[in-house]
Amino acid sequence: MQNPTPSSSTLYTILTITTLLFLLLFFFSFPSSPRPPSFSDPYLFPHRPSTTQYHNHQLLFVNNNKTTDQSPPASPTIAYFISGSSNDSARIIRLLLCVYHPRNQYLLHLDRSAPQKERDFLALTVQSIAVIWAAQNVNVIGKSDLVSPKGSSSISSTLHGAAVLLKLSPDWDWFINLSAADYPLVTQDDLLHILSYLPKDLNFVNHTSYIGWKESRILKPVVVDPGLYLAEPSEIFYGTQRRPLPDAYRLFTGSPTSILSRKFVEFCILGTENLPRTLLMYLSNSLSSQSIYFPTVLCNSPQLNKTAVNHNLQYSAYDTKSQPRALDSHDFDDLINSGSAFGSLFLHDDPVLDLIDQKLLNRGQGQPVPGGWCLGGSNDEACTIWGDADVLKPGAGAKRLEQLMVELLSSETLNSHQCIFE
Repeated sequence: MQNPTPSSSTLYTILTITTLLFLLLFFFSFPSSPRPPSFSDPYLFPHRPSTTQYHNHQLLFVNNNKTTDQSPPASPTIAYFISGSSNDSARIIRLLLCVYHPRNQYLLHLDRSAPQKERDFLALTVQSIAVIWAAQNVNVIGKSDLVSPKGSSSISSTLHGAAVLLKLSPDWDWFINLSAADYPLVTQDDLLHILSYLPKDLNFVNHTSYIGWKESRILKPVVVDPGLYLAEPSEIFYGTQRRPLPDAYRLFTGSPTSILSRKFVEFCILGTENLPRTLLMYLSNSLSSQSIYFPTVLCNSPQLNKTAVNHNLQYSAYDTKSQPRALDSHDFDDLINSGSAFGSLFLHDDPVLDLIDQKLLNRGQGQPVPGGWCLGGSNDEACTIWGDADVLKPGAGAKRLEQLMVELLSSETLNSHQCIFE
């Protein structure tokens, strides 16, 4: 005897409940107030007003020729949201050191599948790094989100991280979300140098309106993500019925990682228009929402779609059309030739990461990537003495990224790949 098919009313009840839970989790998980303002290190930030309460650190640099009325360069600031899961704390620390710069803001998140001891290790390690303690620009989320990579809880966690970063700092210009499996291919001085020449409203988002096989396998199935309402990890529940695609807006799909302008992030978080909220409700019962939300909001917003650049500045390789494969040393030349700022995905402690450290980042083991703010001697001690964080020293990576940027922003390429409705 077969089980009876769930009625339409039962399905709509499930959809309504999960949608409300998704919205409650997203909006009510924001911090109620920003953290107290931190001091300004007078050596890293000589152009900022210093507070009277300033802790001592051992390695300082004094430039007696520097004047306080000197105007700082118009360099941008990046807000990074770096996320991982169980056994990813060491990977996140390594990634943080590779993308660290005193100008930037960083928010680290281990999802609820990671034990508390990993979260404690992450926080204690961050506090033990002298320059991070001096700059006070790295934070760790204490109350973690439960994240299912396939469900809508992934985009909820990313939006939560972006909202926290908006609270933490009023000054950053771009938002970049990275996973523990990502790795930089250029230094932060390279990236900040190139971004300083660009309009700050540009959004680097892989996007296409061609859905293809994703329509039947990802967009039409109705799912319930337990990460929105359960305290422990659980498998995604698949409904028996399917739903049509929305007709009020056109769905776009892309990649989970993007480089988003602060203006666009505020547009999504503050909800001044209906589309960001409407799409959240639709995606609360969809698969792969992380790769759909930002491209769809961006390309369906007339005030923002002209800021879209159809590239997320990340290199990935695919053996199949659906999932990227792990990169290794055989991909090293392709990583360089791509001109990208990041690569994905890498296995934990794969030898290619050491090769990137040595050949592209000039990074010593367990050390931040040297930049213009590092005044020490050898690579292992370069960043133990620091100076003005506004000083950038771009290298060969800036040249590679510049070539890619010139190609992407040429009128022919930009217009022919920008939010095209196929």
